[in-house]
Amino acid sequence: MALVVLAATLAPATAQAQALSCSVPDRIPVPRLEQPKRGEPVRKPPITGYLLAMSWSPQHCADVRNPEAARDAFQCAGKNGRFGWVLHGLWPETDGPGYPQWCRPAKIVPQPVLRKHLCMTPSAQLLQHEWAKHGSCMSPHPAAYFRSADILFRAVRFPDMKVLAAKPQTAGSIRRAFAAANRGITTPMIAVSVGREGWLDEVRLCLGPRMKPAQCKPFQWGANEGRRVRVRPMTGG
Repeated sequence: MALVVLAATLAPATAQAQALSCSVPDRIPVPRLEQPKRGEPVRKPPITGYLLAMSWSPQHCADVRNPEAARDAFQCAGKNGRFGWVLHGLWPETDGPGYPQWCRPAKIVPQPVLRKHLCMTPSAQLLQHEWAKHGSCMSPHPAAYFRSADILFRAVRFPDMKVLAAKPQTAGSIRRAFAAANRGITTPMIAVSVGREGWLDEVRLCLGPRMKPAQCKPFQWGANEGRRVRVRPMTGG
């Protein structure tokens, strides 16, 4: 079944660029096949909504053990670009925590598809993982899944992260900053994920069954409004 994406409600066509700079190398490593780990069952409940999960790249790179390692080098080593917000993934959801996953066997994502979306999700292995675990529940074709994710991600406008990083925030103030930057988005539609020591990890936009912004369900909400949040600043020029 074709994916229906209604991104026009998120922002005007001239949305902000997410990658400050990005140069895709001539040769992209072929990702390994991904299968469910032990204890991760195949689940195929009816899809009732979606999450657009966006990661703050400076925090991800601060958390990894080795920025030069193969999985993270493109994003974190600074040789191919500088990244702010990147797309973790577009996830199908259901009315409870048991979201759809691993719905069909997933082959290796074709090189042209990886190349097209590597500046959106700067890890070939993460693209493979998102396709295998989440995208396989939404479409039989990786190109269609990532095209939908790309349209939605490009429609999001981001607040001034330099301003947010200059002083302590709360999960509520992060939500309000994103809502102010995006027409048609209200704070109940925004989930905030906070990592170790209170650093901002991800912001997730809750979407309804037709991929239009919708109020988050309680189990999607993430950090409570008053939770103190620190935002890691960008480095470099």
